[in-house]
Amino acid sequence: MHYAYRYRLHPTEAQRETLNFHRDTCRQLYNHALTEFEQIPQSAGTLTQRVRQVRDQLPDLKDWWDDLTELYSTVAQAAVMRIEDAIEALSELKTKGYDVGSLNWKSPREYRSFTYVQKGFEFDKKNGQTVLSLKTLADIPLSYHREIPDDLTVKEVSIKQERTGEWDASFAVDDKEEPAKPENPARCVGIDVGILKYAHDTDGCAVGSLDLQHEQERLKREQRSLSRKQHGSNNWEKQRLKVAKRHQKVRRKRHDFLHKLSNYYATEYDMVAVEDLDVKPMLESTGNSQNTASAAWDTFTTLLEYKCKREGTHFVEVDPAGTTKQCASCGVGSDKPLWVREHSCPACGFEMDRDANAAINILFRGFEKLGLGQSEETTPVETALPLFTSSDGADVVDGKRVVETGSPTLKEAATAAE
Repeated sequence: MHYAYRYRLHPTEAQRETLNFHRDTCRQLYNHALTEFEQIPQSAGTLTQRVRQVRDQLPDLKDWWDDLTELYSTVAQAAVMRIEDAIEALSELKTKGYDVGSLNWKSPREYRSFTYVQKGFEFDKKNGQTVLSLKTLADIPLSYHREIPDDLTVKEVSIKQERTGEWDASFAVDDKEEPAKPENPARCVGIDVGILKYAHDTDGCAVGSLDLQHEQERLKREQRSLSRKQHGSNNWEKQRLKVAKRHQKVRRKRHDFLHKLSNYYATEYDMVAVEDLDVKPMLESTGNSQNTASAAWDTFTTLLEYKCKREGTHFVEVDPAGTTKQCASCGVGSDKPLWVREHSCPACGFEMDRDANAAINILFRGFEKLGLGQSEETTPVETALPLFTSSDGADVVDGKRVVETGSPTLKEAATAAE
């Protein structure tokens, strides 16, 4: 199972220059390799074979390209092999319906990382601090906030410069075993995501959306100030860093919220069911596209799927069509506008919160998709309906509490709801 450990690097000013030199050399090598790759006909072999033909030219390039001798061998090879990864990523987007073009040369701002593959790096202790020793480069201090288990093998290390100028190191491991999923999951949950309440589950826990209004206003002010600066000037560059730091703060706060929320559901339940939302048309609409983009539902489901795989939890995405309209008690569908937040079935008279009703339908469909039997222990109607009959009965957790204190607050909320 692929897993990554990320650490913040603290290079000196001289080391920053060296890192930037290596990064830019890799960028130039990538651009040169892309030109050579485009001259090879497709009939010459598969994608991997054609990229390797370009990679095999590296020894000859070093004869006239002096800067390449400064790069470690695996770093230069990884820079060329990025062409294969980029083409595969474009092909995947094309199969999903996106209009993609071809690969282009990378500018200095677009190429921000380089990779050591299998060797050329190691942890070391110098002057009482942990450093990352990189061959042909430097010994860079880092914040070693969590240890990598000895039984895991590091496959590669990616050194990346953020837009704010900070440097990070990501250690990728592939030997982490995936735990087995339970055959008869005892604790199961369905999750309905939204704008006003980010997540409403079948256990009566509702998590409010993260309030980023203050950060967004600060970002807008910094962006307006950037637009008044002359592009490329020193003042423009200083303001660009301020805008990048504002973007970074918003991104980190959102990811912190999503990581903690997804980790809670992955660790507390044996089976998690969510909607398989198609976000693309929502983002193209003029109604609520900004709030939809800020919600980052795709990121949440991606993190949730990954963490469920890591914890041995069943994860299933279901068709979201009709989950809000369908009655969780009798199955009869009834139209209701978006402003109506209560579900009231005209057929059986069943009433409950609109999002709670959708969450139960999502859990039902998750059972059907996984082929799990609905016993007394896993029947959502029997276990979830007594918890709430209206929106006042749901235990709402503020999104800020999730960011500040993490999963324990959600555990308390779920316990209180029970």
